[in-house]
Amino acid sequence: MATKEKGAQGGKSASPGGKGGKSGAAAGGKGAKPAGGASKSQKGAENSRRNAEKAARGPHTGAALAAIAPRLKRYYTETVRDRLMQQFSLTNVHEIPTLEKIVLNCGVGEAIKTPKVLDSVCEEMELISGQKPIRRKAKKSIANYGLREGQEIGAQVTLRGARMWEFLDRFVTISIPRIRDFRGLGTRAFDGRGNYSLGVKEQMIFPEINYDMVEAVHGMDITFVTSSTKDDQALALLRELGMPFKGESPNIPPLT
Repeated sequence: MATKEKGAQGGKSASPGGKGGKSGAAAGGKGAKPAGGASKSQKGAENSRRNAEKAARGPHTGAALAAIAPRLKRYYTETVRDRLMQQFSLTNVHEIPTLEKIVLNCGVGEAIKTPKVLDSVCEEMELISGQKPIRRKAKKSIANYGLREGQEIGAQVTLRGARMWEFLDRFVTISIPRIRDFRGLGTRAFDGRGNYSLGVKEQMIFPEINYDMVEAVHGMDITFVTSSTKDDQALALLRELGMPFKGESPNIPPLT
């Protein structure tokens, strides 16, 4: 009898301990929440401190000044527009052809077997254009090439606005003179709707590319999209902007 009473007392005594263990665990679990809350409050305090420092510094010295227009765009507005208007006898200023966008496209066939090649191509195109490219995917599968639908096999960049004018300025004045055995651009690469396309065999003609960092030589296609629907007007526009065509002396825009 004594053993039963002791066992019963031991079992009863164990239950408070179990409750105590549960309560302790619960208390410990509840106690862990304030630590997380403290970390969030610390992050909020850091953000508020940074915002206060920015407000104390105030705007930079050139915040009130207007952004300077690209050099080639100012040359187009001040000189090229009047020349084109007189050359084609245009009466409406909206009929004057202008450059709308520049599209850089690079197809990477090696990306089918080695997808990492596309990463380096995207990095180089970002350096060249100053804008992050988008990766183009295959529209359909081709069994002979091992290509699957949706696989990334190229990169593309569309430049507009100031970046477009800056790229054209660097391309005409720096990149084209660095092409080997260059004899001028062809005049038959228009599509009949005022757009001009050309191919570049090496990306190393661009000054942004470092020779020591190049893993593989690749080219790209560059398309100049104009607002004109006539090839002769688009040709005159690109000629005035400094594009060197075959058999013609290039029109070099002033450096100022």
